[in-house]
Amino acid sequence: MVTGGAGFVGSSLVDRLLEDGHAVVAYDNFSTGQRAFLANALTHPSFTLVEGDTLDLAALTRALRDCDVVFHLAANADVRYGTDQPRRDLEQNTIATFNVLEAMRAARIRRIAFASSGSVYGEAHVFPTPEDAPFPVQTSLYGASKLAGEALIEAYGSGFGFEGCIFRFVSILGERYTHGHVFDFYRSLRDDPTRLQVLGNGRQRKSYLYVGDCVDGMLLAMAKTRRAIEIYNLGTNEYCEVNDSIAWITARLGVSPRIEYGGGDRGWVGDNPFIFLDTARISGLGWRPRLTIREGVIRTLDYLQRHPALVEARR
Repeated sequence: MVTGGAGFVGSSLVDRLLEDGHAVVAYDNFSTGQRAFLANALTHPSFTLVEGDTLDLAALTRALRDCDVVFHLAANADVRYGTDQPRRDLEQNTIATFNVLEAMRAARIRRIAFASSGSVYGEAHVFPTPEDAPFPVQTSLYGASKLAGEALIEAYGSGFGFEGCIFRFVSILGERYTHGHVFDFYRSLRDDPTRLQVLGNGRQRKSYLYVGDCVDGMLLAMAKTRRAIEIYNLGTNEYCEVNDSIAWITARLGVSPRIEYGGGDRGWVGDNPFIFLDTARISGLGWRPRLTIREGVIRTLDYLQRHPALVEARR
């Protein structure tokens, strides 16, 4: 099963699992997922789509009946608005994860892959940040809710023999991307190519990962990990400034806008001005990302240009 299977990363994972010969159940409530992302999967004889919410424990348990592994990707992934609706992160990230674990326990399933986030490191003091870095104070409700989900999974590993992987992602880019800075900048420049408003000062340093490389890493780690619960950072061995990404995007679009900065060293409450994860642990399994950050940004931008209806739908 892939929860959030109609989402950006989830649908990419569904396609790959089907290509690899697995039978796949996608579970999604379509609050942000897109049926169009499952167009190829829906023609596959080994694919089942279940429209349901991870807050519905009974429906989730029924959908899991014939599964043996769960990739839990369903979540509220929009970090910026956590303080506007604090309960959303609690319900959709933490309580939903508890429901997935309980449904698995009822169905006697023990293997799980969990999409966590580099946001759990808060404002780290060690760069690149390894998996065993000490946690500072949490700075976002999203990060706190993901860390709570991690703790639940580890407790189920100790208490009920669950095993699998927790993946702490940097921001993911690529085809089917539906929110984030490339999306926002492209939509803004399409509306008005003469000016671009940027949150913060543009010097925030971020790491990004192409979605295909993300899926590769998850599948490799799940195939090779046989400990109770193992944690892996997933990112690249580089980072860029927001200003770098702006330069790549504007050059690709052939525009020269006036840049208007909001000011300050971060874009919103809980925004981490520097994210750069140590990926030595998963690299030790033989994984390497194929695309650079710049290549991921360009592929994402090209995809958005080919799919204008997706940009309009997000309005």
